[in-house]
Amino acid sequence: MIDFLFQGCDASILLDNTTSFRTEKDAFGNANSARGFDRYLVQLTKCDRNNCFVQGCDASILLDNTTSFRTEKDAFGNANSARGFDVIDRMKAAVEKACPKTVSCADLLAIAAQKSVVLAGGPSWKVAGGRRDSLKGFMDLANKNLPAPNFTLKQLKDSFKNVGLDRPSDLVALSGGHTFGKNQCRFIMDRLYNFSESGSPDPTLDKSYLSTLRKQCPRNGNQSILVDFDLRTPTVFDNKYHVNLKENKGLIQSDQELFSSRDASDTIPLVRAYADGQDKFFNAFVEAMKRMGSLSPLTGKQGEIRLNCRVVNSKSKIMDMVDDNELVSYM
Repeated sequence: MIDFLFQGCDASILLDNTTSFRTEKDAFGNANSARGFDRYLVQLTKCDRNNCFVQGCDASILLDNTTSFRTEKDAFGNANSARGFDVIDRMKAAVEKACPKTVSCADLLAIAAQKSVVLAGGPSWKVAGGRRDSLKGFMDLANKNLPAPNFTLKQLKDSFKNVGLDRPSDLVALSGGHTFGKNQCRFIMDRLYNFSESGSPDPTLDKSYLSTLRKQCPRNGNQSILVDFDLRTPTVFDNKYHVNLKENKGLIQSDQELFSSRDASDTIPLVRAYADGQDKFFNAFVEAMKRMGSLSPLTGKQGEIRLNCRVVNSKSKIMDMVDDNELVSYM
């Protein structure tokens, strides 16, 4: 079990530093700053999930390329979509100044995801700490483990079960993270024009929504164009994602599968429940995030606490870990 704060540090100092990334919004400095900041919030949340789905919540996703391993940032599920790394860099620098050699990059990533959800209007929860950082990246494993936009429901369930998230509520609640954020046209072109090589669109896609998406993503258009996951409230963390699924207005196939697949007998009731009650969704999301945050963490003497989240420490800089008897928790 992970449950840790900081040796010799006032918790309020950490919270002041981590919460202060609210001011990142001002750093964009243009008319689109709010929109840009909203996307950063989404990317930090996605980054945390994609980190935990590979080798556990060990911040391996934050490592850059080296001569000995390829970065997970280049994996199919992360390339050109996982962002927010510079925000983590600034958070790490601030926390190192206040609490040197104490807070891991893995814990910072979990905190950043929680703060992002809260700033977008979602629920808050206590983030357990005590994770250690990995010493390498695992791009091949990332390509194997990360869910793809065109997954069937069976593939989604297998992907989640493979990492230890075997409850239907884990899948339906964590998928609700698509209540904010965007996706590229390239990942929905088959749904719009040639689903399963049929020459026709996905029959589960609402006709009016199909028309809207085709205007945003024309057959021969720029497939890098970004489309909102949630057509109702694209920058707010709420339950409208599940409302959309009930109306066959899920953006990507793997989302709509939760409600439209013939294998969805255990997920349809959850989609309905979360669509009808935002509190139910929030509670389930918090529980699922806590479960995900405990997936195969490095603890004790495993790994290290990186000084720079992008690179492993040199042997001369590896520091001792906090004693196990000093474990507590933080918000």
